[in-house]
Amino acid sequence: MALFGKRKPRPEKDLPTTILIVEDEPLVAFDNEHFLRDAGYLVAATVDNAADAIASVQASPPDLVLADVRLSDGSTGIEVAEVAKGKGVPVMFVTGACPPEAQSLAVACLSKPYTQRDLLAAIEAVKATVAGMPVGRVPRGLTLFGL
Repeated sequence: MALFGKRKPRPEKDLPTTILIVEDEPLVAFDNEHFLRDAGYLVAATVDNAADAIASVQASPPDLVLADVRLSDGSTGIEVAEVAKGKGVPVMFVTGACPPEAQSLAVACLSKPYTQRDLLAAIEAVKATVAGMPVGRVPRGLTLFGL
């Protein structure tokens, strides 16, 4: 690997196949989508409202939903989490303020702001939790709720 080159993606068996990003801040959504793709994840969709996220979950459930709580159109990631939970899809809230109901709807909550490294570590921690495996490094700002 070149000193400043891109890392090779990890083997797909170690990664969730698809991630749905629910984020209304365009720069955050764009950065997360491209960063996660570069890291070897498949991004099912990047949406900025609950209606589109719910439609995506219902049409083709992803392996993980990353959801902001407050969305610009007045909808919430909580609505998305309720539908995802009903479909058996784990949710990680990625937000500035984790809502009280997060523990009953999500596997984890990652506080904004976060680094790309923390986002990857948080996804790995969620994967381990969902698989019933021990969690490795827990990044700063991540709260795990379990299942």
